[in-house]
Amino acid sequence: MKDVISREIRLASRPIGIPTMANFTLAQTTLEPLRDQQVLVRNLYMSVDPYMRGRMNDRKSYVSPFELGEPLDGRAVGEVIESRARKFKPGDAVTSNFGWREYFIASPDDLHPVSREIRPLSVYLGALGMTGMTAWAGLHLVEVKAGETIFISGAAGAVGSVAGQLAKLRGCRVIGSAGSGEKVQFLREECGFDIAFDYKVGPVVEQLKVEAPDGIDVCFDNVGGESLEAALEALRVHGRIIACGAISGYNADKPRPGPSNLFNMITKRLTMKGLLVRDWLDRQGEFETEVGGYFKAGKLKSKETVVNGIDQAVGAFLGLFEGLNIGKMIVKLSVD
Repeated sequence: MKDVISREIRLASRPIGIPTMANFTLAQTTLEPLRDQQVLVRNLYMSVDPYMRGRMNDRKSYVSPFELGEPLDGRAVGEVIESRARKFKPGDAVTSNFGWREYFIASPDDLHPVSREIRPLSVYLGALGMTGMTAWAGLHLVEVKAGETIFISGAAGAVGSVAGQLAKLRGCRVIGSAGSGEKVQFLREECGFDIAFDYKVGPVVEQLKVEAPDGIDVCFDNVGGESLEAALEALRVHGRIIACGAISGYNADKPRPGPSNLFNMITKRLTMKGLLVRDWLDRQGEFETEVGGYFKAGKLKSKETVVNGIDQAVGAFLGLFEGLNIGKMIVKLSVD
């Protein structure tokens, strides 16, 4: 194997508040020669996700923090270039957690094979990837049923847009909030939401009163803050909350106060469950069969916002906090 030169994004400094380009650096590295039971992969697409912001802090939460001066990691889909392991051969498509770089070397256990028959391959980072599985797992977490009304905050994002479509397939009435008229139109016309509204137009609590005067059964919370407080007001007795994310507070300098109406958890006998997709990895095959079937049958749409090149990856990540994406934010690294 000739020397393989790869570019990668490293964490240069820990952000305070909203990250900037100065917190990252684009570096070049030469990979070591391939050894027995190793696989060389060229990344085709990589994912940027809001949860990565927490890993840039110097404290552990549910995942370890990124190391200064080291390449970041995250989900990616790539192509095997060379293999010294029997499990993989050149041309195989694989997913991994070695994003934020153009090439990498890994053991077979760190790679997950995927079918090239599914196109585009980037869907394995969205609707058929961990974000799609997060949506699927969230509905299972609180046993969402036909006939229920579900409110999804951050509904035009990677998780929310899939969660809404899956809830519709279950026979639910689906309400979503998003941050622009274009996103509202996307939810209504492409994702089939029954109701979608722009949270920037007016208070979420007031818009929910209009759109769900009889209340909601479930809240799929991706935002926290005002949206969660509004959901606590709108939820019916014995309602459920899927606590998936809180992007509204990820760049806060200090912890924000909790919802002022948290006492509704008691008076309404609500249930709130935290969701981490890694707790559901033993059911990945079940997810891929069910949701992959919907995608192949055209019952599930996978919307992507795509930027090109490793040098644009940081900008794509920062764009998540400006609401620049509709659906899954993807960085294309190479032609598949």
